[in-house]
Amino acid sequence: MEGRIRVAVIKVIELVGESKTGWEDAVRQAVKQAAKTVRNISGVEVLNWTANVNPADGSIVEYKADVQVAFKVDGTD
Repeated sequence: MEGRIRVAVIKVIELVGESKTGWEDAVRQAVKQAAKTVRNISGVEVLNWTANVNPADGSIVEYKADVQVAFKVDGTD
């Protein structure tokens, strides 16, 4: 239709990625897992970094990243 403006619709979901090796890997894991079922991922925003700590020695045993993943909804431009 002439003169019609098409607008992309972006949806955002919140996820928590986990990793034994670091926070950046936790973000990668969240996006990698989301990509298995979500198409058109266009971005990720890190909201929070947390970790589980071994109380015996104070070492970090698991890194966690709370992220928002954005993707374009099918059928929108």
